[in-house]
Amino acid sequence: MQNILNVERISKSFPGVQAVDDVSFGLRHGEILALIGENGAGKSTLVQILGGVQKAEAGQIFLDGEPIAFASANDALQAGIAMVFQELSLVGGLSIAENIFANRQPVGALNNIQWRSLYQQTQEVLHRFNLDLDPATLVKRLVMGQQQILEILKAITTNPKVLILDEPTSSLTQAETAALFENIRALQSQGMSFIYITHKLGEVFELADRVMVMRDGKKIDILEVAEVSENDLVSRMVGREIGDIYGASSADLSQDEEYFRVEGFAAKSSFQNVSFGLRRGEILGLAGLVGAGRTELARSIFGIEPRDSGQVVLEGEAIDIKRPQDAIEHGIAYLTEDRKRQGLFLDMHVAENLIAPLLNMFTRKTGFLNFPEVEDHAVNQIERYGIATPSTKQKVLTLSGGNQQKCMVAMWMGLQPKVVLFDEPTRGVDVGARFEIYQKLRELTSQGIGIIMISSELPELIGLCDRILVMHQGQITGEVLKEDFSEELIMSYAAGIMNQ
Repeated sequence: MQNILNVERISKSFPGVQAVDDVSFGLRHGEILALIGENGAGKSTLVQILGGVQKAEAGQIFLDGEPIAFASANDALQAGIAMVFQELSLVGGLSIAENIFANRQPVGALNNIQWRSLYQQTQEVLHRFNLDLDPATLVKRLVMGQQQILEILKAITTNPKVLILDEPTSSLTQAETAALFENIRALQSQGMSFIYITHKLGEVFELADRVMVMRDGKKIDILEVAEVSENDLVSRMVGREIGDIYGASSADLSQDEEYFRVEGFAAKSSFQNVSFGLRRGEILGLAGLVGAGRTELARSIFGIEPRDSGQVVLEGEAIDIKRPQDAIEHGIAYLTEDRKRQGLFLDMHVAENLIAPLLNMFTRKTGFLNFPEVEDHAVNQIERYGIATPSTKQKVLTLSGGNQQKCMVAMWMGLQPKVVLFDEPTRGVDVGARFEIYQKLRELTSQGIGIIMISSELPELIGLCDRILVMHQGQITGEVLKEDFSEELIMSYAAGIMNQ
């Protein structure tokens, strides 16, 4: 099959890092090529070069047999290469229609926007994902998953020859992911080609024709999906055998009593009458569909969002949590699902992030920070949690997604918490970083720390948890014990089909 895109010996470096190192490959007409590798492997830099965001230092790109060089993403788009970034580029203050057709709105003779036509076209596009949304709705009023779909629709409507998707399902529900795959296959049948970056290896086998593996900026291999297994891909990605990625629980929970309890929690329109307990060394999962109220519940327990009723009991004593500082003082940590906007200070150094919840521990009586102690703590946490950074003074925004996530874990574990609330612990991180994070969770439980884990990935919940609570429309509809774990049972509770 003839190639639509040929990449020959592309290289790109940043200070201290060879991000892409002499990479060559071809993309066939009508092919879905999955691109996988650990965080920092060079995937995003490579596709940013293809999409006109970055400029290569060496090498050549050919589109339809013609050499190309782009000065901007718009140049790439005009040539027929569209890209959906992992970070959304929508404008919250504009409508759905204005975002999808930005700079492409239908106009009249006087260059005025024809709103009726614009809304009609937008409605047709929304129907592709069965989205019952008003085209005039402001994007800032949409949830993250809906915004992610709009970003994809925006790219699809430009009718590109090559569509690059960087982690497109990271914020999507199973139904939204299924709709996306259906659309991708339909566009593939019409001749569109795709480069699909993902950390979810199951998506590779469900969707892709071939898979390209990168490690340390190099192309390790390019393979037919039908000829490889998941273990083959993992070993190529990380350069070693991972084994059982989830590990095994070392805690005997059969006799342990609850040491942490949430009783009668309710918040208008988010969750109602939620009660549950947590035992020492237990990983308690919170499953449910998007909008079930899991994140709102965790944020309320931690004091970020108000509640109408309910109390928290820790080690037999009721504690009053009205703000996050109250939770921190009682040894409760909350790791948000959105590390970039809510979990980390991206423009600050690694060391500054690692002491953010612990400032009192590193403040002298004079009110100034004890910088030698800050440095020692940062060095220890970087080593303990395997954060790949050239310095404690490195800005967090320059780290890969996996290392940012490990930085957030290290930040909160410095608190030496009694209870950990962890929302989407491995969202957007590669299999190697997942393995390391799972190991750290197991270490915490071996120390008697209980973990409440929210995850949209059922295999992750089933692999890690000792018990799973399932939420539907703000209520706990089921409790599933380890011996009864199955995706079908959990989904039946999550969809409201079953209710204990």
